[in-house]
Amino acid sequence: MSIARVAQRFSAAIRTLFPSPALAAAGRFVRLSKAAPFLLITLLCSVLACSPRDFLTRRLAANLISASETFKAPQVFWLKTGMVSNRDFNSPDSMVLQHRGWIIGTEQKKCPPGVDPAPCWDVVLSPLGVGVFRPLIPDTSPGIGPMSLHVAHRELVNITGISKAGTFADVEFTWRWVAQNPVGAALYDGGVYYRSTVGFRSFDDGWRVVNQAMKANQSLEEALSNAEPTAP
Repeated sequence: MSIARVAQRFSAAIRTLFPSPALAAAGRFVRLSKAAPFLLITLLCSVLACSPRDFLTRRLAANLISASETFKAPQVFWLKTGMVSNRDFNSPDSMVLQHRGWIIGTEQKKCPPGVDPAPCWDVVLSPLGVGVFRPLIPDTSPGIGPMSLHVAHRELVNITGISKAGTFADVEFTWRWVAQNPVGAALYDGGVYYRSTVGFRSFDDGWRVVNQAMKANQSLEEALSNAEPTAP
């Protein structure tokens, strides 16, 4: 927008606020009232055609993070049956399924090629596990090999701080996992909150979440991967 055009819009706004020439002249020097700061911000935004995204508030940061495809991506759990390695059978997620009685493993002294270290385990779903997992497996699934299941999604809890430096900013926020089914409820505790910090950058159309790694800023994917558990 040209300087002349800005001046025209500003003059028009002044005339709207102060209809008579005398009031308009006085209005330029009148002492600000309690409502004047907000009025001036509104006036400047109308003159300069501001967008709500030009000001990085906590509400805007929360909306942009929650709407990000990275944040909305569901948590995927890979269900492995058949012959699995000792390491996979004793992984934390597998131990949870065993504790729930959803899978049963039979020890095998000899492992097939590509599966190590020994011993290996022949894993099958228990009758209880079949009842839990069958509704979650798509009809198009081949039924063999690892099967991916969507078990949880993220929920933004709060924006805890914003640090700005020119056209860059760091936003700290807390979030948690929300289970989508019994498997998600078993693997992810919704009462555990995580704290992350993500980079933002101001562009000509307003602030955006950093989705690619940039100097001195974390991408949202990095922020979620580096999240630290924190008290609710």
